[in-house]
Amino acid sequence: MKRLPQIALLLVAVVALMASSPANPAWRMKADYIEACSCHLFCPCYFNKHAEHPHCEFNMAVKVREGHSGNTNLAGAKYWLTGDLGDEWGTNKKGSWVVVSFDPSTTKEQRDALAPMILKTYGLEWGELKVQEAPIEMSKTGDIVEAKLAGGKDAYMKLKREPGADGKGVVLKNVNYFGAKSNDGFEMYRSIEHRADVQGHQFNYSDRNAFLITIDSQDGGAGGMGGSKPGGK
Repeated sequence: MKRLPQIALLLVAVVALMASSPANPAWRMKADYIEACSCHLFCPCYFNKHAEHPHCEFNMAVKVREGHSGNTNLAGAKYWLTGDLGDEWGTNKKGSWVVVSFDPSTTKEQRDALAPMILKTYGLEWGELKVQEAPIEMSKTGDIVEAKLAGGKDAYMKLKREPGADGKGVVLKNVNYFGAKSNDGFEMYRSIEHRADVQGHQFNYSDRNAFLITIDSQDGGAGGMGGSKPGGK
């Protein structure tokens, strides 16, 4: 996998975050997420300041449905986040580590634009931050969702939809997704397989928390987690 210039991306992040106003956000995006973590269903991070364990190891496969940053069109861009929130994300705004992977189809302009958006949405200081390039695949067949990073070599998720009492699924609403402005609800899934082996970090889980969600994130958005005010639609 190809590593990208991390310092350049972070410099772009700082500049973009300084040049915006609530009335005219410098950036905005609506993105579809496939996500799984090491907590059991449902992840307590969304209602507390600590995960179920002293870690919350996650994969997030993301495709931007629509959005912009300045004059850069972000529609169709794909990225993947693999990491660990650690035990201080809710108390000191510190995450343990994260690897940001961009799909080869995502242009340099889109990557430079997405860097500050990703940092702002999660609002954490990461102990370790790495960036790379790797192919991202996402698919849904019936109640099964799959996502692959580097063909499944770097990371993989296979999830099954929770049927709910009526068999039509379970959606949790009126709950914030990190710093996103709003979301359309957490569509509950459970992991059949959820693993990663990327940039020196490994984990492997099954029968754990997972969900699909569409978020609306923008500069100046006011979200939050761990018992803060609700931001879902």
